[in-house]
Amino acid sequence: MKKIIIIISVIVICIVISITYAYSMYKSDLNQVQKFNNEFSKYIDQEFYGNEVATIVNLAIDNNERYKIPKDSTGKYIEDDSYSVRSDIYITDSEKVYSMELLNLGEISNFVNNYSNVKFKCTKVEYHKKTKRLSYLYIEQIS
Repeated sequence: MKKIIIIISVIVICIVISITYAYSMYKSDLNQVQKFNNEFSKYIDQEFYGNEVATIVNLAIDNNERYKIPKDSTGKYIEDDSYSVRSDIYITDSEKVYSMELLNLGEISNFVNNYSNVKFKCTKVEYHKKTKRLSYLYIEQIS
């Protein structure tokens, strides 16, 4: 009888530990997603200057490199369903949409030199359905 009580107690303890571990991992993942999204949330529907566009592009590229997001033949990151981040920037001066990769190739410092005093606004945001992480930003020049 004692053996059965000990075995049942050990099984219950293992189940409780497993559930606690799973919950703590879930909370940890949720906190990481919130922290990541907060890096970009300060730009959503807000006006900011060109140097902040460079910051957004650098954050997105750093993220894609960290998660080893592959690139296509044109050098653009291939969108996945979990971790990739893309950003397009609409410049009214040229009436063109530039990808973050193109701005990065053209030296982000040149962009900052030319557009540091120009205002931009993030007008469109998308999130990954699977992970709820930010996946896309559309930024428009407004002045």
